Amino acid sequence: MRWILVLALICCSLAARADFDYRLEPRQIAESVWLLEGSTDNFAAANGGNIVNTGFIVSDQGVLVIDSGPSRRYGEALRQAIARVTDKPVLKLLLTHHHPDHALGNQAFADVPIAALAGTTQLLAEQGEAMAENMYRLVGDWMRGTEVRLPTETLTPGPLQVGNRRLQLIGLRGHSGADLAILDETSGVLFAGDLLFYQRALTTPGTPGLDLWLADLERLQALPWKQIVPGHGPLASSAAPFKQMRDYLGWLDGVMRDGAEQGAEMNELIRTPIPERFAGISLSRYELIRSVSHLYPRYERARLRRVDR
Repeated sequence: MRWILVLALICCSLAARADFDYRLEPRQIAESVWLLEGSTDNFAAANGGNIVNTGFIVSDQGVLVIDSGPSRRYGEALRQAIARVTDKPVLKLLLTHHHPDHALGNQAFADVPIAALAGTTQLLAEQGEAMAENMYRLVGDWMRGTEVRLPTETLTPGPLQVGNRRLQLIGLRGHSGADLAILDETSGVLFAGDLLFYQRALTTPGTPGLDLWLADLERLQALPWKQIVPGHGPLASSAAPFKQMRDYLGWLDGVMRDGAEQGAEMNELIRTPIPERFAGISLSRYELIRSVSHLYPRYERARLRRVDR
C-alpha cells in the first residue's frame, strides 16, 4: 500500500506543475511600488527557477519593470501580474545585471525598451547562451521557448525621470562586474539587485573582488533609502541586510586569505565550519563550496608568486 501512496503523491506533484504556472502575486510595498518575491532555494524544477526578486513601479505615464526573471514563461507571467494591478502600459524594463534569473524573461518585453548598463549588455552577449543552456538543464520544461534577448537601450548612471517618478540609477561592479541599483526617490525603495543578498548566501561567479563588493555596499547604505529589496531574500526596512552582507563577505575573505597563507588545499576550505551566526542563512554550505571554487585560485596566486618575478 505504501508504494501506491508514494506513486499517488508523485502524480499529484507532477500534475500540480503540469501547467507551469509561476502563480506570481505582486505585493505592494510602497505607494505605486510592487514586489514579486522569489524563493531563497536553489534553482530546481520544483520552483521553475523562481528564486529572484523582481518588481515594478507605476508612474502616472506607465510602468517601469525591474528585472524580467529566469525564463520566457516567467516574463509572460510578470506581464500578466502587472496587468492585474494597473492598466497603464509598460514603458521600460530595467535590468540590474546579466545573470539568468534576472534577464532570461526579456522576450516578454520585446515590445518595450530593455535598458541596462553597457557592461551588462556585453556580459549577456558573451555568457547568455551558456547560462540559458544551464538553466534548461536545471529547471527543465519551465524554460521552453526561452532564448537570450539582449538589451536595446544603454543606461547611464544618474537621475532618471519617468512621469512623476524620479529614480537614481547607481552603477556598481561588486557582484557581476556590471551592477545596477535603483532608488525610487518618491518612495525611498532601493532595488539593490544582487549586490544585496539577505537570509540567502551570496553567489560569487562573476565578482571582480570581494573588496569592490564591500565598497559598493558602503555606497548603497549611504543612500536615503527607506526600504530595501535585495536581489534574493526578504524585504527589509533596516540596515540588517548590509550588516549581514558585510559580515559574511568579511568572513569569506578571511577563510580564503588564511587558507592561502597556510597553503591549504581547496578541498580543506570547502569543509570550513559555518559560523553559528550564518547557520540560518539559506544555502550557506552550497555557496561556500562554489565561492571557494570560484575565488580561491586568486588568493593562491596573490600569495604564491612565481620565483622569477
